[in-house]
Amino acid sequence: MFPKLETERLILREINEEDAEAIYGFFSHPEVTRNYGQEPFTAGGQASQLVDVFARNFREKRGIRWGIEIKGERGLIGTIGFNAWVPKHKRAEIGYELHPLFWRNGYAAEALNRVVSYGFEELLLKRIGAVVFIENNASNQLLMKMGFEKEGILKNYMHQNGESFDTYIYSLLKEKRLSGENLPNKSNMNS
Repeated sequence: MFPKLETERLILREINEEDAEAIYGFFSHPEVTRNYGQEPFTAGGQASQLVDVFARNFREKRGIRWGIEIKGERGLIGTIGFNAWVPKHKRAEIGYELHPLFWRNGYAAEALNRVVSYGFEELLLKRIGAVVFIENNASNQLLMKMGFEKEGILKNYMHQNGESFDTYIYSLLKEKRLSGENLPNKSNMNS
C-alpha cells in the first residue's frame, strides 16, 4: 500500500499514469532539468516511462516517489522521494523537483521536511543522502537549512548536455534529526 502524506499545505501521493502530462510539464522545462543530471523531455512517452520507473522502484523497494499536490487543487506541481533506497543498510538518497511556477513558496521545504520524517520514522532509515550540482544554489541552501551536512565534492559525478559536473554530497543522520540539531522550524520552512 502506497503511503499518502500530508503537510499544512500539501498532499504527497502516489504518482499514476494520469500524472504523466504534469510530469512532462516540469521534466521538459530546461530550468528544472538544468541541475538534474538529465536532458529535458522531448516526448510525452518519456513521462509515462518515468511513471512506470517510479512504480517499479516502489514495488522492488528500491525507491519511493510521491507526487506533490497543493491541497484543494488537482494536478502535480512536482515530485519528491527516495532513490537508491537500500533497506538492509537503512539508507536512501532524496531527490525532488518543482515546476518553476511554484518555486520560492516554501513548498520544497515543506515536502522535504515531511518526507525526511517519514524516512526516519516509518522506513527506519539511519541516513538520508543528497547529491546536488554545485551550481544549484537553491537546492544547496534548502538542504543546509533543513539540517543536511555537506560531506564533500564528487568530481565529474554527473554528465549532462555533453559536459561533466561536480556535485556536493550531503547527509542527514537520524540521531542528529532526533536530537533536534539543525531542525527546521515552521517560520523558516515556508520561506
